[in-house]
Amino acid sequence: MKFILTCGGTAGHINPALAVAGRLRELLPDSEVLFLGAEGKMEMELVPREGYEIRPLRITNLSRGRSPRDIGHNLQTLRNVFTAEREARRIIKEFRPDAVVGTGGYVCYPVLMAASRLHIPTVVHESNAVPGLTTKLLAKHVDSIMVGFEDSQQYYSNAGSVTVTGTPVRSAFSHFTKEAAKAELGLDPKIPLVVSVWGSLGAEHMNKIVTDMLPLMRGQKQFRLIHSVGSLYMARVTEKLKLAGIDAAACNAELREYIYDMPRVMAAADLILCRAGASTLAELSYMGKPVIIVPSPNVTNNHQEKNARVLESAGGAQVLLEGEFDAASLLERIRALLDAPKELDAMASAMAALAVPDAADRICDNILSLCRR
Repeated sequence: MKFILTCGGTAGHINPALAVAGRLRELLPDSEVLFLGAEGKMEMELVPREGYEIRPLRITNLSRGRSPRDIGHNLQTLRNVFTAEREARRIIKEFRPDAVVGTGGYVCYPVLMAASRLHIPTVVHESNAVPGLTTKLLAKHVDSIMVGFEDSQQYYSNAGSVTVTGTPVRSAFSHFTKEAAKAELGLDPKIPLVVSVWGSLGAEHMNKIVTDMLPLMRGQKQFRLIHSVGSLYMARVTEKLKLAGIDAAACNAELREYIYDMPRVMAAADLILCRAGASTLAELSYMGKPVIIVPSPNVTNNHQEKNARVLESAGGAQVLLEGEFDAASLLERIRALLDAPKELDAMASAMAALAVPDAADRICDNILSLCRR
């Protein structure tokens, strides 16, 4: 069998697609998988790292502003959509997939619309509690809608086409124990590891908080910190620390532009600090990791805070909003949690209880059922 998967823009859209592709290959070893992504975006790097072919489509986002510049940008986006759909149609005819699956990002729209018009089974998966614009636009055109949260069904008029599957997690997240992961990373097993990660591109506000926190950590041995700066901010953060004379190593910290070995690093972690992207939260619950969540305020319909509150009410997470804390108070909260192992264990258990470990299987069953029909 042959499958096309399409995703774009952020790791939160890319990783679920990789999880589904991996499971399809496990179930059907002779199957062929092709990815379609947005030219120049993160998927063009991450997907080949996992051993899959990906072909680019020229697609841009929609601006919500009303200035002449925004209007001009949106007109170009419309032209790109038509061009991308024509190119997707050509690739689909050439590849002849049995199904086309989208997991979010603007690139999904032209690809799934082209497949739908060619009468090929189409599936879209929405990880977030509130559907994004692309999913809303596709909802009436695809054969099946799958969602990560039970409450998400209310946002779709065609509820009969909506299946709750959870959000799929790559099988690599099951490959490590905490002890083995720390050993592979060369970390002291007796020192807690705190992992700070704020989306694939990074977050300006949280980079400021963490860089302000580092001087307060100088010489400390209570915990090890791995902080993912993000590709947009690495040069800026490095320069800021250099000018301030701050050596991350002297603070028992390591700064990375991007955490490519996330399954290993997350497995080693005793506490995670992060945004509330649905894909990240699915990975954390799958691994049963306690978390301090700072939802991004710059997302449509405030969906990250809605994602985060689900985990908070279950007891697996503490939620902080930007503006509610500074570097000193965040450091104090981290230290307080690390000094309360029973509380950390309770949070970990609550997170694990939220996991949907067979989400990838549910999605693949849905895809293969559509193909059989």
